Amino acid sequence: MRDIDDSKAPLMEHLIELRRRLIWSMLALLAAFGACFYFANDIFAFLAQPLVHAFGPGQGKLVYTKLYEAFFVEVRVALFAAFFLAFPIIANQIWAFVAPGLYANEKKAFLPFLIATPVLFTLGGALAYYVVMPTAFEFFLQYEGNIGGIQQEALPSMGDYLSLVMHFILAFGIAFLLPILLLLLERAGIVTRKQLASGRRYAILIAFVIAAVATPPDILSQFMLAIPLILLYELSLIAIWFTERRRPKKDAEAIEA
Repeated sequence: MRDIDDSKAPLMEHLIELRRRLIWSMLALLAAFGACFYFANDIFAFLAQPLVHAFGPGQGKLVYTKLYEAFFVEVRVALFAAFFLAFPIIANQIWAFVAPGLYANEKKAFLPFLIATPVLFTLGGALAYYVVMPTAFEFFLQYEGNIGGIQQEALPSMGDYLSLVMHFILAFGIAFLLPILLLLLERAGIVTRKQLASGRRYAILIAFVIAAVATPPDILSQFMLAIPLILLYELSLIAIWFTERRRPKKDAEAIEA
């Protein structure tokens, strides 16, 4: 009976610790949401710049067809920005909860992945914002004009535009996490570099499938996601090659210690 009680104590301590970390994460997210909601118009204006660039100075406009649409666009913008603003604190809380249960070598192995995740995600989002979205929007706006005597004009709504921007940024940001996924799979022993290299043709096919699913149905956007995915796959193979070379040295040092 005593053994059962002793086993319950650590579980309760872990649950209490998890609850405390979740509360701090939620408080950070709420505080970030409050700040981002105050600047929601400025944030949305920043997100609208690729469309402004595509339309040209003083051209085009965003409309809303529901009375409440503009308000909820601001709420969604604030939530979207708040997550990125609060992510360092949330990641720190996750690390503080997980780290005590890891060995020193596991901490050294896991920490670089935690640091690289926001960096790679930001690079993917930046590629979407500064390169892909302006190019894609210019392509879409080519269909404006007089078609068979009828004027065809783009009048995107605020909600639809925000959804498209979020879709682009999340798709490219998550896709750029591919090296982390492959390195973790290799470190866990699920795949090897040799297997990944021999499956390169399938990786290229999967990259184009992901691009077709994750981007709007135009071939330009799909290529602009598929090509970086293929390059990241090759960079992952190089990174795995370096880690494989360093691993025997670390193992030898661990044995001597």
